[in-house]
Amino acid sequence: MSINQLSALASPLNDQQIDQLKLAAAESSPQQLAWISGYFWGLSQSQSPATAAAPASNVLAVAKPAGQLTIIYASQTGNAKGVAEALQQQAQAQDIAVKLVSAGDFKGKNLTKETHVIIVASTHGEGEAPDDAIELHEFLQSKKAPKLPDLHYAVIGLGDSSYEFFCQTAKDFDQYLAKLGAQPMLERLDCDVDYDAAAAEWQLQVLEKTQQTLSTAEAEVVQLPVGQHQAATTVYNKHHPFSASLSVSQKITGRGSDKDVRHIEIDLEESGLTYQPGDALGVWFENDPQLADTILAKLGLEADTSVDIDGGTLSLRDALITKYEITASNPQFVTKYAELSGSKKLQKLVADREKLREYAAKTQIIDVLAEKKTALTAEQLIGLLRRLTPRLYSIASSQQEVGEEVHLTVGVVEFEKADEPRQGGASSFLAQRLEQGGAVKVFVEANNNFKLPVDDNTPVIMIGPGTGIAPFRAFVQERENREASGKNWLFFGDRTFTEDFLYQVEWQKYLKSGVVTQMDVAFSRDQAEKVYVQQRILEQAAQVWQWLQQGAHVYVCGDATHMAKDVHQALLIVIEQQGNKTREQAEQYLNELRKTKRYQRDVY
Repeated sequence: MSINQLSALASPLNDQQIDQLKLAAAESSPQQLAWISGYFWGLSQSQSPATAAAPASNVLAVAKPAGQLTIIYASQTGNAKGVAEALQQQAQAQDIAVKLVSAGDFKGKNLTKETHVIIVASTHGEGEAPDDAIELHEFLQSKKAPKLPDLHYAVIGLGDSSYEFFCQTAKDFDQYLAKLGAQPMLERLDCDVDYDAAAAEWQLQVLEKTQQTLSTAEAEVVQLPVGQHQAATTVYNKHHPFSASLSVSQKITGRGSDKDVRHIEIDLEESGLTYQPGDALGVWFENDPQLADTILAKLGLEADTSVDIDGGTLSLRDALITKYEITASNPQFVTKYAELSGSKKLQKLVADREKLREYAAKTQIIDVLAEKKTALTAEQLIGLLRRLTPRLYSIASSQQEVGEEVHLTVGVVEFEKADEPRQGGASSFLAQRLEQGGAVKVFVEANNNFKLPVDDNTPVIMIGPGTGIAPFRAFVQERENREASGKNWLFFGDRTFTEDFLYQVEWQKYLKSGVVTQMDVAFSRDQAEKVYVQQRILEQAAQVWQWLQQGAHVYVCGDATHMAKDVHQALLIVIEQQGNKTREQAEQYLNELRKTKRYQRDVY
């Protein structure tokens, strides 16, 4: 129900309005009912000329304690925003006056006006703050940051412990606020990939601490910016995915390629799911049953052994297939198994954090178990494993072009270990185990940090080697359907022209029609000396600088470990040389592009 509808119901009720109210109540969750209750009470207390003059759709009444809770999220892909939204709903259900805001929309100096703040922060790249949080992150460590002795705060970080700078942004925010004299309500929580349970427990604790220092006073009517409404609850999400069906799984690399890249089409009919270019599709997958059987055989465990999961009982085999990550390894698994098995090799790795990360990144669960034969109980095995989490894939289609479908570009992870084949869990599920017409559970993960410019006249430069091409296929489809006049320049790279030119026919069509203004390609193995996209950028330095001066937005998608760093350095060189700047000035220029969303990256 919209705020306009609620406002209409706030006047003396007739029979029709009572029926409407009953219908709204029947369709609302307990959290929504709690919010509606507070909303109506606030309206009843706020009939002053100032509030009466405001449009009903822009007024939100909340029970305001002596101070309020402000939740600030710093999110790159949407996980931190999701946690923040869940925290907001819990606070509303507990009658805590709460405001939810992106770090990009929050001015650091306003922290002096806050009494209680919770920051939910993800970490981007090599310990960098997400794009939306750059300014706040910089402000808090600057000389302009005010002392905050009256501020109560808490920080929760989301990250992946496989990376060196685990939850670094959250650690930074915690350190900066403490240094400014703010009072922590609860110890910072650093969450790993499977964060749901830990985050839920922390949320309960932090709201309890918040209530201890807030006392209910009169309601306050909060004026929302014009056009801003309460976000609608999405029917399907990570915790309640839509059961879609696979329409197409087509290999788009050549027979001679040593890579298997698939064009995947998924039918979203009757889901109501919508997405924008730059968003990701979350895919829940099942593990390979053969892999589960191999693990059980290696450990001498019975497949039908019962294990308790989420308050229910499953066979151990089913739990391995549907509930736990049994493909990719991680530093925690290696560390725990080193202790349980007594493997000297693994214990030596654990002692060297860098070597541990490298080993875990290149080694699958089955191969870690092979390091030393060890008898484990079913409970010990389950205790070693992470919970299964969905994979996020950049969407490779515009909904204006494909309607109730969503397209993905999936590179199947394949390699050999000790002459035995190894595959990725989600990629092999989509490409090989999921049959046409088969069910796949999906949800849309919005990515507001990777979006086309609002102005269709703006030129864009897209840099996406390999499967990094996916979102740019969506970008170009969208711009063609919108008849955008802005120029489009694509840099694409892969191994060979004949075997690995993804969507080649489509790009040729776009070039011919003029939708794509220019395309520069780099096929690393088609000549004696390898060539990559960053070299093409440097070759076109003068023109790249010209486009930047014309206001172009730059997008990078793909490998974070090497490609994204090399492209970043190439752009710095272009700015330094063509703009006649020092390296420090070039870095400031590029950082300013990030802040203004003219330099956006979707790297992994």
